[in-house]
Amino acid sequence: MSMSVSMPLGGVQVGSYDSYPQAQAAVDHLSDEKFAVENVTIIGSDLRMVERVTGRLTWGRAIAAGAAGGIWWGLFVGLLLGIFAPSGTSWVSSVLTGLLFGLVFGALFGAMGYAATRGKRDFTSTSQITASRYDVMCDPSRAEEARAILARWSLRN
Repeated sequence: MSMSVSMPLGGVQVGSYDSYPQAQAAVDHLSDEKFAVENVTIIGSDLRMVERVTGRLTWGRAIAAGAAGGIWWGLFVGLLLGIFAPSGTSWVSSVLTGLLFGLVFGALFGAMGYAATRGKRDFTSTSQITASRYDVMCDPSRAEEARAILARWSLRN
């Protein structure tokens, strides 16, 4: 049985940063210095999900959001059907019919979706995955060169 030492995902660490934009700037600097960035990986550690509540969800908002989404789908379908319309007035009526059906069905599906939650989630929110630290990793054969470039860069900044 052969034994081998496994390498960490992405290679060896050449830099560590508190935010993704800092890690991205470090990789961008490596690229500016003509370093082979295809050997580089950014790994976020200590991940957490942050959900920001953006507002209260009511029947009116649920129906309006569904109707707005339905209007977009209706416009899309109406325009597709309008392509095959024999005349200009048929094209307009195809688009308007698509908009109307999209609005009605979108509002209906918005209401059904809200009713399905039974009041368990009466708010809207956005979610984002963030990390506590972002490590710039590199292939071991190129790691010393990357460290030297990033060390010079950090001294200038």
